[in-house]
Amino acid sequence: MTELPLIGEAVAVAAGAPAERSLAGAKIGVVTFPGTLDDRDAARAVRLAGATPVALWHADTTLGDVDAVVIPGGFSYGDYLRAGAISRFAPLMAKVIDAANSNARLPVLGICNGFQILTESHLLPGSMIKNDHLKFMCRDQILRVENNTTAWTGDYAAGQEITVPLKNQDGQYIADEKTLDALEAEGRVVFRYVGFNPNGSRRDIAGISNAAGNVVGLMPHPEHAVETGFGPENGSGTEGLGFFTSVLNKIVGANK
Repeated sequence: MTELPLIGEAVAVAAGAPAERSLAGAKIGVVTFPGTLDDRDAARAVRLAGATPVALWHADTTLGDVDAVVIPGGFSYGDYLRAGAISRFAPLMAKVIDAANSNARLPVLGICNGFQILTESHLLPGSMIKNDHLKFMCRDQILRVENNTTAWTGDYAAGQEITVPLKNQDGQYIADEKTLDALEAEGRVVFRYVGFNPNGSRRDIAGISNAAGNVVGLMPHPEHAVETGFGPENGSGTEGLGFFTSVLNKIVGANK
């Protein structure tokens, strides 16, 4: 089998260097709920970035020794009651919440349904409701990186535009005006839709972070834009890989 490139081509690391060994030893947990669809895609993105994915089940009572956590997309528990509303009470989520809010500030990325779960868990403010057109939307979406100082965006440039797939029916981000103003003022709007707002999200918001910057949620799917020939046709097709290389560089920096 052909060896997967260390963190794609996003970061050049000399073979055998200490940084490479540190990256290869990083462990990123990928959470699966009943109804999760994109856990294997997220795990592959982690491998392509150079880390080791660790499968985490919603009923687990420990995170083990993972360095970060990805909550992938899908329809956890069938989106009954409200998207992410049941998942919020899974045993593993209690551990994720504690770790994210601890002094260690465990990096957590919520993608699509994962973003919904993060809002339901109150790790992120606001809520997700049906798209304003009341239809499922699937398309390649341009995003602008508004904040490149979070644990998951450090490998991007502020203002950079990237293209990643989007697929959702409960993708409209809402919050009261006070919360929206605070997110803007504190630089916690991490991604914004460019050219077209696919779901009616307030202020074209595609993704946000918590105050510490270790928790990020977004509706589009960076894990589907990590391999040439399998991602969006616009741009490199691998513009989602930076999420995963960013958190690895963050982990390595913290461990120095």
